[in-house]
Amino acid sequence: MNIEKFSNAMGVSGDEWEIRRILIEEAKKYADNVETDAMGNVIAMKRGNGGKKRLMAVAHMDEVGFLVTGIDESGFLKLGRVGGIDPRVCVDKRVIVGRDKIPGVIMIKPIHLTSRDERNKPAPFSSLLVDIGTGKKEETERYVKPGDPVAFDTKFEKFSNNIIKGKAFDDRLGCVAVLELLKKRYKHDFYAVFTVQEEVGLRGASVIGERIKADYAIILEGTGAQDFPHKKDINKSPEIGAGPCVTIKDGRSFASPELLKLTVKTAEENKIPFQFKKPGVGGTDAGVIQIAGTGIKTIVYATPARYIHSPVSISSVNDLKDKINLTDLVLKSL
Repeated sequence: MNIEKFSNAMGVSGDEWEIRRILIEEAKKYADNVETDAMGNVIAMKRGNGGKKRLMAVAHMDEVGFLVTGIDESGFLKLGRVGGIDPRVCVDKRVIVGRDKIPGVIMIKPIHLTSRDERNKPAPFSSLLVDIGTGKKEETERYVKPGDPVAFDTKFEKFSNNIIKGKAFDDRLGCVAVLELLKKRYKHDFYAVFTVQEEVGLRGASVIGERIKADYAIILEGTGAQDFPHKKDINKSPEIGAGPCVTIKDGRSFASPELLKLTVKTAEENKIPFQFKKPGVGGTDAGVIQIAGTGIKTIVYATPARYIHSPVSISSVNDLKDKINLTDLVLKSL
């Protein structure tokens, strides 16, 4: 599993150019057919051994980030948010800009140039600009143009044999899992799908359900872990190291009762650790895939990661491996 390559790749929602290229290259090694649709989704199909149903595993390839909306007279880049990012995590962070990956830093006034009132308030997003080391607008325009994507510049790193840190674990860890499943062959036709623009409204997945018309879909996601210091009366689930999260309900979908029952049975019989997602907030591609056509039986398995939608996340390789194992066994049971 080459998690590093997937995490480091650029792929802000709406311009997933680098991660899509990598996914196509990898999928072609194992699939019988690989296509890219008009939205930019990658669909890899592997024929089954005589079964008549269609199975689908889905992960989104895009990541939260920014878009260049303008260049001021001093050469600094103005930003628009792409996906849910808290401006508090952006200050002084390294970024890369455009397909040439121009290095930059999200700037803010240093503390000795700010007033006491400014120091006591989070910097508004509108005050954040990117400095690429130029001195005027005309110089910046040689390298950057409005519309260029901007991604966090965070390099993947292993903290231990099990704990990893990097960017875009939501949902590059899901992409890794889907590719691992593509290496196998199931009784039924299997579709490995990598969607775009999930972080801005599940847009890529909105066309997938109608196109593939799967009988079963398993969405492989990343979800925010809560096992960090906070008040004792606040739930710390999900936590890293406790297995993949199984979603019963979130803000956009309910798990298929059939798949939920099969998931719990499979995990318990094979002694695969798992946890239920709490609280049931947010939404994933399941929200639109589940209601496509006449309906698709759908469930979500997510790898917990601390600090998602920020420049860096921390997660457990063991949770990822357990998610892959659980998904594989469930697919074999269908």
